[in-house]
Amino acid sequence: MEKRLIYRSQPFGFDTAMLAGILSAARRNNPRLGITGALICRHDIYLQLIEGPAEAIDALYARIVEDDRHFDVRLLLSEEASGRMFPNWAMLDDTAPSLFWSAQDVAAGALEAASPNALLAPFIKLSVANPGG
Repeated sequence: MEKRLIYRSQPFGFDTAMLAGILSAARRNNPRLGITGALICRHDIYLQLIEGPAEAIDALYARIVEDDRHFDVRLLLSEEASGRMFPNWAMLDDTAPSLFWSAQDVAAGALEAASPNALLAPFIKLSVANPGG
């Protein structure tokens, strides 16, 4: 069974070197685990969609929860997936904050209150704009 999961977290000491390390590890490890996805990142938030075999997704999410580069990790969406949004991306990254909620919206709980379709919307935009991998 394929699974899709979206979570949000706050970066601990966000900087480009930390982000590069996270992306490098994901791009190295995800292909062998059958995981694809995308990470939307800013100084105040990581919003990540990961997809792949259910067991691999659950194990990866458990590692993310324990990773000290993130804090306040919150699961926003977990669903069975009939197809992948990012089949060609071990981990696409995007730092365009205009694609989704403002820092004020996030602080006020907008992500936790968002519908599944609203959570998927910025990732759909990314998948359409970045079909390659």
